[in-house]
This record gives sequence, C-alpha cells and structure tokens, in this order.
Amino acid sequence: MLILISDAFDASLPGKLSKYGEVTDDKGRQSEAEIVLVRSKTKVTKDYIDAAPNLKYVIRGGVGLDNVDLDYAKQKGILVQNTAEASTIAVAELAFAMMIALPNHIAKSDHSMREGQWLKKELKRTELLGKTLGILGLGRIGLALAARARAFGMRVLGWHPDVFFTDFAEIIESMEETIKQSDYVSLHMPLLPDTRGIINKKTLAWFKDGAYLINTGRGGCVVEEDVAEALKSGKLAGYATDVWLSDPPDQSSPILSAPNTLMAPHIGASSKENMLRIGHIVEVLIAEYAKQKK
Repeated sequence: MLILISDAFDASLPGKLSKYGEVTDDKGRQSEAEIVLVRSKTKVTKDYIDAAPNLKYVIRGGVGLDNVDLDYAKQKGILVQNTAEASTIAVAELAFAMMIALPNHIAKSDHSMREGQWLKKELKRTELLGKTLGILGLGRIGLALAARARAFGMRVLGWHPDVFFTDFAEIIESMEETIKQSDYVSLHMPLLPDTRGIINKKTLAWFKDGAYLINTGRGGCVVEEDVAEALKSGKLAGYATDVWLSDPPDQSSPILSAPNTLMAPHIGASSKENMLRIGHIVEVLIAEYAKQKK
C-alpha cells in the first residue's frame, strides 16, 4: 500500500513506516494513496477525497479534525483518526507561556529594546499569583493547563458541557459565569457549529474590564473583528493567539493590527518532543490497520 505524508512530520517517520508499505511525500501521487497523513495544512475535502479513489485511511497528526470532511469520508468508508493525546503538553505549555508573556510585556519589552527605547516606567507588570483563570473546554489540554496554573497559585475555573468534576479546577455550570469571574480566559474547544464565533460582542461583554484572552484552540471560535474592537477599547488588556481562520492568516485580519496582541504562527503542536509522540502514535495506528488487513 502507498502511504502519503502530505504535511510536515518528524523526519524519522518515513523510515519507521516503510515496513508497512511504500512511503512518499509526493502529493502528485494522491490518487494512488491508501493512507494519507495530514496535519493542519492539507484540507481533506470532498474534492480531495474524490481525487483519491484508493484512499482508505486518513490520520491527522494533531487534535482537531475540522480540516477533514468527516461526513463525506464516512460515506466513502474512509477511516479517520487523530493523535489527540500526543499534543497535550506542547499546547498547554504554549498557552501558559502566553499567559506569562502578556502581563509581563515580554514581546513589547524585547521589541522596544531593539529600537533603542527604555520603557522601564511605561511597562507595568502584573503577576499570575492569586488571579483567576477560566478555562473554556476541559479536555486533555485544558486540564493540563489547569495543573500548571494551580502550580503558579492561580484559582482555576472550568466550563465544559459534559465535565462535572475534576481535581484540577472548580467546575462552573455556565460559560457566562466562568468568564465573569476570570482575569484570564483560555480557549480549548474544538471548532463545531456551536463553538464557531462563540467569543463575540455579546460574550466579550461578560469579561472583566482588563481581562486577558488566550486562544490555542481554534481561530474560528472567535469573531476577530469583535476581539479587535475589545482590544482597542481596553475591554481586553491583551489577546494571545496561535490559531487563525486560515494558515497563514489573511492580511486583512483585524487581529494583525490590533493593540496588545501576542501572535504565533500555529506552532502549538510543533515541539520536537510532540512530533516524536505524534510519529509514535501514527506508527501504532498504521500497524493496527495493517494487521487488520491480513
């Protein structure tokens, strides 16, 4: 069978998978591929699937599956799986790093120093100790972030439609109440019809004045225009994001020119350690698939 590696994975992966079949990164051989490995760049749409008549298995190296047409894949009998458990630490650490960087003005301090400025009096820091973090979405990553925040002496609140207790956060029954009590809000939700644009003008009004918003979940969960306006008005003290409506973002995105932002190019799952974990899980999944074929 032909295994097509369509996006960037650890360099050791092709060698590990060669025992199961021919491995290629030549996207021109899409029509021959039985297994396709993707991350976030490749979009497995209806057209993509129709152009791959031999496709039987799609593995997404990462958490979300919003770049795969799951309904059409199911109609075609194509198995789709991800490597969700691999990325927990990498994404949680990035979210926490952003939470530290925003109130400490790390990016602004560095940039101003490079421009010959000395903003010692202008840049006022605040600490995480004693602040309240509200986590929207208590899956693996949300819970890993909660553990890190508690280690820094933060009060941690969590909202999730079907999580009712955990040792790592106080469960709050409504998203509104979670946001209202929080100094920091971190998004860890998949992109679904119910979560698309869930942070908008209405829900931003629930935020404390001067709260911070961190998004390492999905770019489509926020209405960018509304977040940009909240930053301009001071309603939000800062917004850190690793996720966008598209990779890379359209240059017309209002976030790119909004004040008090910290931006990253979708690197949440890109740690060296995580790429190795993703590769290991991919190998396990393909080994099981090959075993079932026999």
